Formats: sequence, structure tokens, C-alpha cells
Amino acid sequence: MDLALNGRRVLITGASKGIGAACAKAFLDEGATVLLAARDAGRLAATAAELSGAGATANSVAIWAGDLSQSAERERLFAEAGAVDILINNAGAIPPGGLLDLSMAQWEEAWALKVMGYIHLTRLYLGAMKDTGAGTIVNIIGNAGRNPRYGYVCGATGNAALMAFTQAVGGKSPDFGVRVFGINPGATRTDRIVRLVEASGKTADEAAASAPFGRFGEPDEVARTTAFLASPACGYVSGTVLDIDGGSGSR
Repeated sequence: MDLALNGRRVLITGASKGIGAACAKAFLDEGATVLLAARDAGRLAATAAELSGAGATANSVAIWAGDLSQSAERERLFAEAGAVDILINNAGAIPPGGLLDLSMAQWEEAWALKVMGYIHLTRLYLGAMKDTGAGTIVNIIGNAGRNPRYGYVCGATGNAALMAFTQAVGGKSPDFGVRVFGINPGATRTDRIVRLVEASGKTADEAAASAPFGRFGEPDEVARTTAFLASPACGYVSGTVLDIDGGSGSR
């Protein structure tokens, strides 16, 4: 299927690894140009080199390094990146722990990047896209917002807020010619998930054995879905949040 993404300009935050890097490859495979944003310049450069080695043209991948937990840095990204057709908000990893385990400073630090970062960048780019009458914003959130648990209360609460935010904005944004929607990955085989599982005393394979289909989801499964939904092929999708969790939320 031709997703009609050739030549589209895509900005992906948290793009140096995991789901963000997989999204970059999925869009590049469809002929888009991609700007990778994250705070680690070295890792960004390595990811860009890997993508170029996988067949991306020399000028189809660019990088931007900065700390998107800071309001001024989000403003700088917006000023320096220029116009984009698609924004993928993906930066942020909220730590596990119960309410009494995490300090308020940890809550504020985690939410500054993922929650406020998503909200601020959406606000910036929605305004720009409204002016041109076109654009797509995708928020990669996480299924803990749909299925909260005490041991991940900071992340579950932040994700639930982002789900409500995405649905509210995505319900209005079609009036501007803009689509806004979200994706909730379940347990996906990234470095972060492996670290969390191993910290609990299990191996990744042991944990995956009890997951749907006997495995974790793969980053490229989330990425290909993201590219499809962000494409003109799904031009009537807005104001919704799709779970990609193998059905775990219904088990």
C-alpha cells in the first residue's frame, strides 16, 4: 500500500532509540524526511547513521539535540525545526514506583518531559498547522493510562492525562484541518522494558512468556501502525487513542 507519505516532513521526539527510532525508519521507508529530536547528541548521530545505512538518503535524516523537559528548549526546537507535516510526540520515560516511593521532585521531573512536553509541543505545532490548514500530531502515550496500577502511579496518571488531552484536542482540531490522535503501546521490547523487568528479578524472556502471544510487542509494530494512521490513508482518524497491547488490557 502506498501511504502517500513521500516528501512529508516528520518530527519525532525521543527518537534516538526504541519506538522513536523505529518510527523514524517506518516513515523513511515511506519516503518521508525525518527530524530526530532527543537530548543525547551522540546517540542521535549514531541512530541517524544507522538509518542512513539502512537506505535513507543523505539529506532525508536530520537531528536536533536538546532537553525537551525545558520550556525554552521546546520553543527552540519549534523555532529551529521549521514547518512539519507530522509531529510524533514520543519523548519521556516516567519511573515506576508507588505514591510513597517517589518524591514530588521526581513527579515534576517526569511530567515536565512527557506530560508538559507533549502538551507544549502540541500547542506550538497545532497553532502552526492551523495557519496552513493541514497537519497531523500523534501522541505515543502508553496503556498504563487505560489500566492504572499503584506500582506505576506516576506514569499511569500522566498517561491518563495525556489520553484526555489527546481526545479533547483531537475532537476540535479537525475544525482547523488538523488531526490529533494517540497510540498506547503495551509492553514493547525496548531497552527500558528490559531494564525494568530485570530490576524485578526476572529475565525479559521469562516476563514475555506470560504476555499475549507469549512475547512482548516489537517497536516496529508500533512504528508501522503509527505511520499508517498518520498517513492520508487514515485521514478520518482524530480524537481517538489506539491501544497496541496484544489485548492485555482486556485479559
